[in-house]
Amino acid sequence: MVITSEYESIYSLKQLDNHLMTDDEFYQFCLLNDQTKFERDAFGKIIIMPNTGGLTGIKNSDLIIDLGIWNRKNKLGQLFDSSTAFRLPSSAVRSPDAAWVSNERWNALTLEEQTKFPPLCPEFVIELMSNSDDLKYAVEKMHKWIDNGCQLAWLIYPKGEEVRIFRANGTVDLIIGFDNILSGENVLPNLEFELSFLKSEV
Repeated sequence: MVITSEYESIYSLKQLDNHLMTDDEFYQFCLLNDQTKFERDAFGKIIIMPNTGGLTGIKNSDLIIDLGIWNRKNKLGQLFDSSTAFRLPSSAVRSPDAAWVSNERWNALTLEEQTKFPPLCPEFVIELMSNSDDLKYAVEKMHKWIDNGCQLAWLIYPKGEEVRIFRANGTVDLIIGFDNILSGENVLPNLEFELSFLKSEV
């Protein structure tokens, strides 16, 4: 599938329901439409992802900064931002707002696998909700991360100052109030994130 203009790109999007792309085709499709962010569910349906607003972008940067400092200090794995898509065991292709993969699993991939959409599920993911996001859909998405092998996942809802923590053992904790501190538990040892950084100032 070759797309040479914005109009052809829009036309192709209308035809996606009739064409289940292979992993390589979907990767090339995303490269050729790099002005738009896509995900793909386990049934092959392509999902157009909205752009991030300013306040959400600031909050996501605060998360990435703390994770990056922890990761450089501990050197246990690789940290990924929201632009990275992962090809999950279910065949879905998803892009969390932040993700972490251990060195052991990352280094087991070939260079080609690392270059394209890595064919694995991160051990840790964060999804940061905007005010317009649907909570039910977001929770379902977190369960799918866990079902695909994620060990620890944070769903952060700044508007309500709530965090839902999902774990591989099936437990889900609800944290209310951004005066709390999140722990990386046994997945990201010694990581602590102060939720107060995510409090709205407007």
